[in-house]
Amino acid sequence: MKNVAEDIKTILEFYQAMGIEKIPIRIVQKRSSAEVQKSKEKDVQSSKLLRLQTSEPKKVALRTLREEIGDCHRCKLAKGRKNIVFGEGSVDAEIMFIGEGPGEDEDIQGRPFVGKAGQLLTRLIEKMGFKREEVYIGNIVKCRPPFNRDPEEDEINACSPFIKKQAEIISPKVIVSLGRISTQTLVGVKIPISKLRGKFYRFENIPVMPTFHPSYLLRNPKDKWLVWEDAQKVLEKIKE
Repeated sequence: MKNVAEDIKTILEFYQAMGIEKIPIRIVQKRSSAEVQKSKEKDVQSSKLLRLQTSEPKKVALRTLREEIGDCHRCKLAKGRKNIVFGEGSVDAEIMFIGEGPGEDEDIQGRPFVGKAGQLLTRLIEKMGFKREEVYIGNIVKCRPPFNRDPEEDEINACSPFIKKQAEIISPKVIVSLGRISTQTLVGVKIPISKLRGKFYRFENIPVMPTFHPSYLLRNPKDKWLVWEDAQKVLEKIKE
């Protein structure tokens, strides 16, 4: 303590010799735990308000797009459908999953990926560390092709602009294209999915990771590890 007192005395004498009458000392008062908690709550509320402010224009844009689609009869798929499957999820999603078209379960419920393939996709989403409602899920065509056949070229041309618009509105960090039709439509190439998967491409300046469709994995479960490999690359990309 004696050495400390002497050091302080020496410093004060130095300031006095320099003609400095006041020492600019800032005293920081320790905040109580209640004040710290109140500050944290204020930060959380501010963050929620900011998200709400940035999310609202996206929600409005999606509602407007849905109204534009209306009771769509732009292609022949309208004749056999029960419901238009617009898509669902968070407008602030970091990841957007895009498949090819609704199946029977999706057509009945009006929601994307709710059948067996959808259950597999949900497990993948959860394994990636997300909840289903935290991502966005849609399809290239919004009406079920008869007997779950592949969408035909005219059907894709009539409907795909809407999912592309959804991607532009949501602006995720990464799009995961599920299967050949989704990937070829977004990327614009006619190459087998087995050769496209695992590498990033671009759609409207958004990285696109092609991978196998969950329905393919139901028939070929041995390839699940390849999809998980693709998913890990997506997780690395969103951290950049």
